[in-house]
Amino acid sequence: MRTPYFEIDEAALVRNLEALRAVRKEAGCKILLAQKAYSAFCTYPLISRYLDGTTASGLYEARLGKTRFGGETHVFSPSYNDEDWDELMLYVDHIIFNSPTQARKFAPKAKAAGKQVGLRLNPQFSTQRGHGIYDPCGEFSRLGTTAAELPDDVANLLDGVHMHTLCEQNSDDLEATVDALEERFGALLQRSKWINLGGGHHITRADYDVERLVRVVRRLKDRYGAEVYLEPGEAVVLNAGSLVCRVEDIVRNGMDIAIVDASAACHMPDVLEMPYRPPLQGAGEAGDKAHTYRLGGPTCLAGDVIGDYSFDRPLKIGDELRFLDMALYTMVKTNTFNGMRLPSICVRHTDGTIEVVREFGYDEFERRL
Repeated sequence: MRTPYFEIDEAALVRNLEALRAVRKEAGCKILLAQKAYSAFCTYPLISRYLDGTTASGLYEARLGKTRFGGETHVFSPSYNDEDWDELMLYVDHIIFNSPTQARKFAPKAKAAGKQVGLRLNPQFSTQRGHGIYDPCGEFSRLGTTAAELPDDVANLLDGVHMHTLCEQNSDDLEATVDALEERFGALLQRSKWINLGGGHHITRADYDVERLVRVVRRLKDRYGAEVYLEPGEAVVLNAGSLVCRVEDIVRNGMDIAIVDASAACHMPDVLEMPYRPPLQGAGEAGDKAHTYRLGGPTCLAGDVIGDYSFDRPLKIGDELRFLDMALYTMVKTNTFNGMRLPSICVRHTDGTIEVVREFGYDEFERRL
């Protein structure tokens, strides 16, 4: 198969979904797929058997969720516009606003269309450690309404509330943030039909404290009589996909450098944005094994570097490499900078067969320009 390509592992996906279904049942909550992390709709028929619906960041994700996944469709955006509004109303069940201004403008229209209306709240309680770009509770954040900025007339419009403050975190951070939410917005929670706790819950990670999560959800349900929603994206596909690439050249400049046909900038941009070093099958940290290489992509960006890895044997041109945990925040973020070809999307089914569900060529590059 031509590299690079994404390979979605159906068996691993099912393991995650089974874990999420158990949480859904034990906690008595609803769980939605956050499409911003993963939108490979070829697997939606499978995922929809386990989860209650999807959450969207705007019109296109809402349309994809409603037409390809079904179930409930929730949407949150920092702002909505008049041009997209009528079409958006065709697809969503819950619409969540970011500010009192947006709520005043659109909530009456949404209610007239039979939709549930919510507001994203900012509990002003940061639990991020070293990743300020992902901190919605940081200083001067544009995301969510603080208690001081919530007027009574807007509170009276709401059916529910939304909070999203976590990123790849455990349930201790959720519990502490819910405490802050109750302290600042307790009266509003008492009036809410539903409480959406957003995403960032690393539920399917091996060390995740599921019992604490269940306690937090049950506490909210018992105290406020509200439906509780979780919106994991990453947890749905954690360790359920890989990116396979090939060594195209090996050069030396103070160390051995392997040029591969996958690009951090184009195919796994979180490597540069987060930043982080993705796991690589069979490889170790730099210096752990006998042969260390810096792996870089084929674009003109000097910083298109995936990371430093060590191997038991020297790499050769033509060797295939498999980066792990590549289902999340990859396919939804790929781009064609430098005219790079987008990786194909494949599914490894539970019987071991591999299905190529999408291939990309020059037309994808040209059509976007």
